[in-house]
Amino acid sequence: MPTPPLAGSTTGPTALRPLLDTVLTALTEGARRRDGPLPAGGPDTVTPRIRATLTPLIPDQGTGAHHALATVVQALTEGAADPADPLCAAHLHTPPLALAAAADLAASALNPSMDSWDQAPAASALEADTTAALAAEIYPHHPAPDAVITTGGTEANQLALLLARERQGPVQTITGANAHHSTARAAWLLGLPEPLTVPAPTGTIDLTALHDTLTRNQGKAPLLVTATAGTTDTGQIDPLTAIADLCAHHGAALHIDAAYGGPLLFSPTHRHLVDGLDRADSVTLDLHKLGWQPASAGILAVPDRRHLDALHHHAPYLNADDDTEAGLPDLLGRSLRTTRRPDALKIAVTLQALGRTGLADLIDRTCTAAHHLADLIARTPALDLYDRPTISTVLFRPTAADDHTVATIRRTLLTRGHAVLGRTHAHDRLWLKATLLNPHTTPHDLRRLLDLVTHLTTELKEGSTLR
Repeated sequence: MPTPPLAGSTTGPTALRPLLDTVLTALTEGARRRDGPLPAGGPDTVTPRIRATLTPLIPDQGTGAHHALATVVQALTEGAADPADPLCAAHLHTPPLALAAAADLAASALNPSMDSWDQAPAASALEADTTAALAAEIYPHHPAPDAVITTGGTEANQLALLLARERQGPVQTITGANAHHSTARAAWLLGLPEPLTVPAPTGTIDLTALHDTLTRNQGKAPLLVTATAGTTDTGQIDPLTAIADLCAHHGAALHIDAAYGGPLLFSPTHRHLVDGLDRADSVTLDLHKLGWQPASAGILAVPDRRHLDALHHHAPYLNADDDTEAGLPDLLGRSLRTTRRPDALKIAVTLQALGRTGLADLIDRTCTAAHHLADLIARTPALDLYDRPTISTVLFRPTAADDHTVATIRRTLLTRGHAVLGRTHAHDRLWLKATLLNPHTTPHDLRRLLDLVTHLTTELKEGSTLR
């Protein structure tokens, strides 16, 4: 077998073209065979099928590039949950833009490693400018905001707690009951006290309870409040301005997890929902959610680039002092990771291609679809709506159904390959969760989704009656 070609240099694109054609054909055929938002049959069907394709996983003699790509990519596609299907709406799992995926191909082919300038000369400058521009969107009135690229909200929230600890000492985190699990996990990883949890009975932090908690703990330890702009359960946004006022009054730092809701900044129609974001000491943003990027595309932004100084690390083979003094940028302080991909590339391409107006249009279309879904549910006697959507998450359930039936409906839709819906508890009941992130979703798609739920509810009810 000849030595396989590489993806880079002037010969790489020539080698990639026929391989990409094979991949695209396999993607198309796999999606045709799946014929829906996910494969039917559940784990008992999907797992044996993919294992059969991969057996033996490491053959003595390779099958060749085109055969391997065709068989494995097609099998993976046939067995995928496809977020580009309008009926795949369970999680904050976005269908990536084609242009962003194409940019990601370039990142893979060039393979810059973002831990030293001599591995990423242009990519390091691209990342620096992209992160600074995104930070300026969050902190428009600060002279030197900055941001770092992360793998997502979990890493960004961990970095936020780390930076707070380095600024203030062992902080006592105060968080809402509605907060993402990564906050408590970050405190554990960093050896910080277990977070104090403030009730969120309506889905957002209770301001009176937060005031009382801050009052009781003021002076005992440095305090860090973490608020949420777009919860994973309901998509609700904490009262950010009021929380910032309380933090200022009590001398507490503030971190806002805006992994979901942060991109609303790009929409003139919806940016008021995240008023107060610029008052935080740090902000988490995920563009692989409401930014339509292939994972991962997380951001941690701060109002002053000096706040990131604690991340500096010295490794002579990567950032020798004399190299830095001679003008080579020091990249190790841009992440806790060493080797990492140039995820800024796909973000920069998307920002350039769409601009603010293009991003606003995608956000507005998605939010409008969520409100339309809520309207349909409200007009359907067999369904109960939890609340109007804040962003693009809609909770609903069959009227008079118990929690066991709701869970069974969700799993049956999954097993049949008909739809992917999430689940969450609110007001002591289990709800189906539709997280809409596909700007191509139509009213007809939404009606089909609800019809699947109502028809299955009737089917299950009749089945239990017969028994």
